[in-house]
Amino acid sequence: MALTCLGLAGALLEGTALAAPRMPPPVPRSGTRARAEVTREGAVLLVNGRSQQARWRWIGAETGASQLWLPLEVLQNQLGVSSRSLSDGSLDLEWFGRPLKVPAGAQQALDDEVAIDALPLLEAVGVQTRVEQDRLRLDLPMAALLQVRSSSQPGVRRVVLDLAGPALVETTAGGLLVGISADAMGQQQLQALGLTTRRDGRGLALSSRAATLDRVFTLGEPHRLVIDLPGDAAPAAPSAPAPIDPRLQALLGRGVRWDRLGREGLRINAVRVEPANGPLQLMPLVQPGGMTGLGTLTQLAQQNQALVAINGGFFNRVRRLPLGALKRDGRWLSGPILNRGVAAWNGRELPRFGRLSLEEWVTGADGRRLPVVVVNSGFVQRGISRYTSDWGQAYQALSGGETAVLVRGDTVQQSFDSLSLERGVPLRTGDTLFVARGGVTLPWNPGERLSLSSRSSSPLGDAQQLIGGGPLLLQDGRNVLNGTAEGFAASFMSQGAPRTVLASDGREVWLITLEGEGNPGPTLAQTAQVLQGMGLRDALNLDGGSSTGLVMGGSLQVKGRGVVGSVHNGVGLVP
Repeated sequence: MALTCLGLAGALLEGTALAAPRMPPPVPRSGTRARAEVTREGAVLLVNGRSQQARWRWIGAETGASQLWLPLEVLQNQLGVSSRSLSDGSLDLEWFGRPLKVPAGAQQALDDEVAIDALPLLEAVGVQTRVEQDRLRLDLPMAALLQVRSSSQPGVRRVVLDLAGPALVETTAGGLLVGISADAMGQQQLQALGLTTRRDGRGLALSSRAATLDRVFTLGEPHRLVIDLPGDAAPAAPSAPAPIDPRLQALLGRGVRWDRLGREGLRINAVRVEPANGPLQLMPLVQPGGMTGLGTLTQLAQQNQALVAINGGFFNRVRRLPLGALKRDGRWLSGPILNRGVAAWNGRELPRFGRLSLEEWVTGADGRRLPVVVVNSGFVQRGISRYTSDWGQAYQALSGGETAVLVRGDTVQQSFDSLSLERGVPLRTGDTLFVARGGVTLPWNPGERLSLSSRSSSPLGDAQQLIGGGPLLLQDGRNVLNGTAEGFAASFMSQGAPRTVLASDGREVWLITLEGEGNPGPTLAQTAQVLQGMGLRDALNLDGGSSTGLVMGGSLQVKGRGVVGSVHNGVGLVP
């Protein structure tokens, strides 16, 4: 979730930043009686009849809810709500023209997900809500497709669907499932514009074989769904879901092994390869263009030409920024935090595992040395942080009251106040931006020369490739699970959830997902025990929950909670 306070080195949750405080329920809306309200919670959500695992909290009287807390991931990926985070940690949400602003203090945590009170937005759009025992139902009737329009802009082809009313817009591995009904002519129009169509019991499935969907959003008055495609995307004929890439199919059993196991109430997928002699090489998977942004694991695998991919490290789901170590080809795309677990390797060697921190100091002409707390990170801390062009084409303030200096080469070029940082500061190759937060003053002026020193706590930090997560589960065959040492909350350590793990048995590297069979999934302690029982020597927990995923040859085989979650980075096997 969005970080709104500086210096809170608390527990990070999967797919979130610092754990949101468990606040008392807000004052009931007018017309309700606090003493008549009850709170009900559950982990099963029915969206137009489709069941999935997702935490929810319902607060209200017998006559109806006064609050309905849902994960942001569900609102974005299962309903189609657009969200934008602001520098003060608040969220701007919009769905079919209905806006909702959520201050940072009105965001809570439901287990490992950022949640908001979505009731005002759901009611405005017309979603029916009701609780049935331990399940929450969300229902919105299908809307008719009235008209299809398109236009071309530089680099973008825009497709607009005029609808008779609002509709659910679900992100799938290959595109979208839209809760609309369309006649044959409407489907033909969509196909002529490069979108494949397939009727589904809950609406119309849309995808593009030739390109990913650049942007999807909704508009109101009249109701519209807008889909942006890359401008050079060629029209594609309808097709069946993509099979596993033949290149990977040819390798299965011949250098790449894919085991699907059932063990102790768990469903385990394990892909393993010997990196030194095998046909595939282990690589961190990153999105092009910088560190801001999320996408599906399938898209991430395609962008990095990975035949096998699992989701990677933690991230801030609201701001869409990394929260932990990520290094590729010797460049710190995101620095380590909180001495958390990492896996590091060079070339085709087997990964090494351990905990890692990074110490950096910047020294001015007067000899004064100041510490750098984080590098290229969405982990907001009081002190000085360092950002480079690997962060993206520009840096935009992550908290209020920031100041900064831009260094090119070893010389300070320019100073920036908080207003300039909120607007954004361009970053060119070779630029370094030192950002001060929490009232820290930068003592350097334009023209002054600075020097930077950097030291890792372990030789792991010298590796060319590195992925961070946490907690570290196994090391040299020993169970080394210690959430407190890596800054994880007790609630995070004790909860059951789908898991993603990078591991080694001393000869092969393993990419593993673990899901519960009739249960939420294993705790971290159970995960470590199961992996140790499988003969693994080293294992690192990565992001999990709804982020958990496994892509095999372009086909999404594992969805953590039955949904296609957005992720920031990953780790995969590349030819």
